[in-house]
Amino acid sequence: MALKIYGDGSNKNAAKALIVGEFIGVKIETLPVEWGVTQKTPEFQKMNPIQKIPVLVTPEGGIFESNAIARYVARTKDQMLGSTLYEKGLVDQWCDFAVSELDHNLLRWIYPKMGYTFMPTAPNVEEGAVEASKRALGSLNTWLTTRTYLVGNSITVADVVIFCNILVAVRTVIDKQFLGAFPHVERYFWTMANQPQVKKVVGEFTFGDKLTTQSPAAAAPAAAKEASPAKKTKAPPAPKEAAPAPAPAAADDDEEVAAPKKSKNALDLLPPSPMVLDNWKRLYSNTKAKDFAEVAIKGFWEMYDPEGYSLWFCDYKYNEENQISYVTLNKVGGFLQRMDFIRKYAFGKMCILGDGPFAIKGVWLFRGTDIPQLVKDECYDMDLYEWTKVDISDAAQKERVSAMFEEPDLIDGEKLLEAKCFK
Repeated sequence: MALKIYGDGSNKNAAKALIVGEFIGVKIETLPVEWGVTQKTPEFQKMNPIQKIPVLVTPEGGIFESNAIARYVARTKDQMLGSTLYEKGLVDQWCDFAVSELDHNLLRWIYPKMGYTFMPTAPNVEEGAVEASKRALGSLNTWLTTRTYLVGNSITVADVVIFCNILVAVRTVIDKQFLGAFPHVERYFWTMANQPQVKKVVGEFTFGDKLTTQSPAAAAPAAAKEASPAKKTKAPPAPKEAAPAPAPAAADDDEEVAAPKKSKNALDLLPPSPMVLDNWKRLYSNTKAKDFAEVAIKGFWEMYDPEGYSLWFCDYKYNEENQISYVTLNKVGGFLQRMDFIRKYAFGKMCILGDGPFAIKGVWLFRGTDIPQLVKDECYDMDLYEWTKVDISDAAQKERVSAMFEEPDLIDGEKLLEAKCFK
């Protein structure tokens, strides 16, 4: 019997188990929920007398409480739970933190704005919730200063739980400026958001329109035991053409959202260029190493159009942080994942150099004669680098571009540890 769950990816609590399932290859069937009806059926109440969503249906019976469900799914393959006793303890620690510090305080901030009558709307209540949320995010930010993920070197259930709890706030009350005050949390959040397994469940999204406090009369009736779907709203336009982002969801919310209107990308409105980016990407990918300089590098400079494209060097500003190789590699990998929305219009090579602290340097090819404004607006990593436009009339700069493309043993006089390509 396959696992089944009441709820889907638009409900952040159901999303936890679905994301874990995607990571470890466990199929979970989603069951439709008719709010106020499904929860009152004898079959459902037998599995969860509290009548909340989600509930996981297993061969042995039902399981409720979203963190317990996510951990159950992980245990079916004994993955994502930590590899040592200590790591397993840390996974449990952060799952508990997600409930007691993050979810508790964020929802005290979110629910009154949704008009839920069981939450008071006094200004001092909201102020207290915001400050408590800041304390929780500050603690998380400190922990993530030298870590890519919460526990060990890979994603665990704890990461999925924390991400889903922050996600509902990003969709409703947290804006770019607020999250930017916690830079390591921001990096971590978008690293998780850009995982293919996460995107498959929750879709692609950006910071949503923020909620203003509703009056109880204007809001959908809600009770402590169950919440009705909130008023449907349109999601904001995504930075690229993407599947509709799921609607803002409270702890027990399960609503759909109208598809956003697709807007024309400003880069598509630029004058045509004789350089076809996909042709360069194919040439780069298909050229053998022994022929790379003569075929790929030569071919690039022959097709490069400085009026339709621009080249940019990037140099990481805080290389003194890069003491551990895998952390540095993960930092670069996260940056490239967060650039996915511009893939159609860009190509990049990122190089990790030296023996520690490691230097991060790279070169990027962008459509247009400047770095696209969309990239500056959407990818916070841009501020972590110094950007210098390549002067192709300077032979030394052209040679540096060619070297980063080709990946010799030494770049800028430093040993190449690893290079990552964005194409």
